[in-house]
Amino acid sequence: MTVMRYAESLNAALREEMARDPNVFVFGEDIGTYGGVFKVTRDLNGEFPGRVFDTPISEQALTAMAVSAAMTGTRPVLEIMYADFMPLTLDALINQASVFSYVWEGQVDIPFVLRTQGGGGVGTGAQHAKSLDALVAMIPGLKVVAPVTPADAKGLLKAAIRDNGPVIVLEHKLLYNTRGEVPDGDDLLVEIGRARTVREGADVSVFATSRMVLEAEQAAEALAAEGVSAEVIDLRTLRPLDLDAIVTSIAKTHHAVVVNEGWGFNGYAAELSATIMDHAFDLLDAPVARVTMPDMPIPYAEPLESQVIPNAARIAEAARRVLA
Repeated sequence: MTVMRYAESLNAALREEMARDPNVFVFGEDIGTYGGVFKVTRDLNGEFPGRVFDTPISEQALTAMAVSAAMTGTRPVLEIMYADFMPLTLDALINQASVFSYVWEGQVDIPFVLRTQGGGGVGTGAQHAKSLDALVAMIPGLKVVAPVTPADAKGLLKAAIRDNGPVIVLEHKLLYNTRGEVPDGDDLLVEIGRARTVREGADVSVFATSRMVLEAEQAAEALAAEGVSAEVIDLRTLRPLDLDAIVTSIAKTHHAVVVNEGWGFNGYAAELSATIMDHAFDLLDAPVARVTMPDMPIPYAEPLESQVIPNAARIAEAARRVLA
């Protein structure tokens, strides 16, 4: 094991996959000489000449380019600097990437990865701090992953690059400097579509995505001091969803809290709650509780921002509510 920062583990995944497969290339805004806003692509430009490209600011065109390149047999990895700009990519994602294999009866693969980061917590304001998970997770034909730990960041990104379909990798700006153990070697792959049990529990299941997993762990610690045993599940993959892991956990605890940093109305937590009701209603002893952003822009001022982003205290309160 090697202790690495989250950003370093992503960098290692890109380096290893580019060394393994000459068809892998990386492009995006400021990812070459500058190494990316969060330094995920640091030094790759020099190590792989001609395979790391800086681009103009045109997310719509870049995503269409990635789809076209993937159709020719290469494996492009596109970085969209902020998730807030994901709406500009939707035409290529909805009308091209997600459907081409279907409309051509599997004769064409679209093996490309779109990386982006979102989430609040550092005062970047309403145009650079959104969590738009639901925007891409709703699209059939796409896979969507949201790693939390450095090991999962490396393993899921490598798995995404090797996948023969389009995969969206959602990162969080507050995770880039977190540290964790990462297995040595270049063979680390994390299966897409498999959740991770972070903490075993018997009273309530907390299903969380991205950085909210860390908040859920803190909430579980607080609840444990009160005699409440909370099970924390890191979904890791937003689509396809590990439904077996969700149902198995609820069968044990009979209570569910879902946590997502996106908006509540029509958000990912809303879909997850509905899915639980569809598949585990008879196992529940109380309605599913949701912990999300309120339906409003993210404030710039730090005191206001901290009030609207879901946190451990709100998660713990939701758990108490369903248990009551």
